[in-house]
Amino acid sequence: MKTPLLIALLLLSHIVLAQELVGAWQTGPDDNRTVMIVSPKHFAVTVYNLKEKTFTGTYGGSWRVEKDQLVSLHEFNTMNAGQVGSETRQLINVKNDKLKLGDVEFTRIDNGTPGALAGAWLITGRVTEKGQQTITPGARKTMKILSGTRFQWIAYNSETKEFFGTGGGTYTTEAGKYTEAIEFFSRDNTRVGMKLEFNFELPEGNWRHSGKSSKGEPIDEIWTKREKIGI
Repeated sequence: MKTPLLIALLLLSHIVLAQELVGAWQTGPDDNRTVMIVSPKHFAVTVYNLKEKTFTGTYGGSWRVEKDQLVSLHEFNTMNAGQVGSETRQLINVKNDKLKLGDVEFTRIDNGTPGALAGAWLITGRVTEKGQQTITPGARKTMKILSGTRFQWIAYNSETKEFFGTGGGTYTTEAGKYTEAIEFFSRDNTRVGMKLEFNFELPEGNWRHSGKSSKGEPIDEIWTKREKIGI
């Protein structure tokens, strides 16, 4: 029979393990790189060839730790759409900036710092000449997930299992400027290698993101953290 103290220690160990997961992780060489970004409740894993500028696939959703297992609920998966809406379980161990997930070992890239935008965000508005337009996330979502140095955006529908596109790479936040360096782009690999600079603000905890897209078109967007929305 588990005593209250043992239960508390087990719960604490799960919390510590979960906290250690937050950040960005990488495995594999440049021609077969896998990067995993983990926020406190959500994650995204992407495989791509940095040398050839090709995108292989991505999957992600929400996660939790149970004992020594990582339990993942898939919201999108370009490699196996049949897993969308289902849970997967993998043995997990974190030690000395190494993450063992099943038979795969990752190396830590960052622990959620130094960037100011770490977390999972959903687009909730756009600002145009007509004013601010509200976007209500549902099954159809556009999410940005960031660690302290890595970013990825993903557009998908978790009910229909449709996938609309993704892109990502590294980012910095300095003096009110958010700068992306693109390492993969599922719809157009000519964007790989581009650096894009945007203005960013955090009014009332939301992310105001404005500048020009990779197509050179003006954008002015509002993003809200998923935990604030509650989805």
